[in-house]
Amino acid sequence: QVQLVEAGGGSVQAGGSLRLSCAASRYISFMAWFRQTPGKQREGVASIYIGIGSTNYADSVKGRFTISRDNDKNTLYLQMNSLKPEDTAMYYCEAGLWVREWDDPSDYMYWGQGTQVTVSS
Repeated sequence: QVQLVEAGGGSVQAGGSLRLSCAASRYISFMAWFRQTPGKQREGVASIYIGIGSTNYADSVKGRFTISRDNDKNTLYLQMNSLKPEDTAMYYCEAGLWVREWDDPSDYMYWGQGTQVTVSS
């Protein structure tokens, strides 16, 4: 079992930045950030395969968001720059042992409680 605890959400104006963190209770290979707004499906934002450090990003966040991990602390980060109102969502950290499709939330075994990000125009 892996516990995931997100932090770092908040309210910011468009163009601003936030850094989300996700503390994992132990090492796990695949970690990702998803986001969801009411009435919509959960959307993959970015993922990282810890073993080789490979990353994936949704087209909507490429060049603005950066996923990273501190292996010593088992902590995942999402640096979000140039935020837009359409980035407003609940952001979830998810983790799994093996992931076939990085942006399919059903491929992940564990997820956190979420942290809200609100971007105002």
